[in-house]
Amino acid sequence: MRPEKVGEAMAQQADVTLAGRTVLVVDDDTRNLFALTSILEIYGMHVLHAENGRKGIDTLVAHPEIDIVLMAVMMPEMDGYAATAAIRAMPAYADLPIITVTAKAMPGDQEKSLASGASDYVTKPVDANHLMGLIQHWLAL
Repeated sequence: MRPEKVGEAMAQQADVTLAGRTVLVVDDDTRNLFALTSILEIYGMHVLHAENGRKGIDTLVAHPEIDIVLMAVMMPEMDGYAATAAIRAMPAYADLPIITVTAKAMPGDQEKSLASGASDYVTKPVDANHLMGLIQHWLAL
């Protein structure tokens, strides 16, 4: 099978498993939001957005249908580390998958994200196939 056909087959399979699922993207950069939303919507996912950690928590509480969170780190008012830790402190969200999506790729950044309660960690620029594989993994649990 040609590589582009393999990609199409993977997207079709992912569409079945991810279509209709709801993802909250917490990021203050409109370029990142646009890029992530474009990728997620191809897979049939419903995307909600918040521009900082505090608004992300408010959005999460207001939308119990959220299946997974993509959390930026560097944001105004409340950063991704604090927001992730606050979400983890809420018993209703103890098992909610939270994937840190960040440009911070220095030694120790991944460990800091995971220590704050993130389920996983990806760096920007985001590899769409890798991100979607992680989302499928965490939503299959």
